[in-house]
Amino acid sequence: MYAITVGDQGEELRPLEPWHAAQFLAHIDRGRELIGRHVRMADSVPDLAASRALLQRFAEKAAADTGRIFGIWRGEEVVGGVLFPMLDAEHGLAEAGCWLEPSAVGRGLVTRACRVIIDWAVEERGIQRVEWIVPSENAPSIAVARRLGMTFEGTRRSAAVHRGVRQDLQTWSVLADEWRAARER
Repeated sequence: MYAITVGDQGEELRPLEPWHAAQFLAHIDRGRELIGRHVRMADSVPDLAASRALLQRFAEKAAADTGRIFGIWRGEEVVGGVLFPMLDAEHGLAEAGCWLEPSAVGRGLVTRACRVIIDWAVEERGIQRVEWIVPSENAPSIAVARRLGMTFEGTRRSAAVHRGVRQDLQTWSVLADEWRAARER
């Protein structure tokens, strides 16, 4: 197992595995209202079985090299996470995403964790384009995209439904060459 420090209170980026289902569920329960405002995951993990099933799906994605999920850990508690819901190394494409519970908001954890996983995707997996798809109302996630140096590409109007309400989705992205150039500055 690996752990990469991403926070000033010792928070670490670590894998989330199916055997972390109880810790993951406890985290979702602590942040269900905040997380659920924009992230479907909060509604899809109502109990331990669903938590285990979601983490198992990501374990299968990792084995197939089509996605990854990582927790932001404070000690033995998950306080947030970052993920690649889609990773297509053959075509050099990935989509990144994030979430946090209230106790972890506003400390730069997601930005630092995303830098780690985007570096990995670009340098280790040869990803050429990382996308960030975000509801237009999710200002904190849009701010992360900006801090990561992503470019706003446009808005897909009424492109998704969340909790019965149609949402516009913004697409942001960063290309591998842009990512490397920004990292070197």
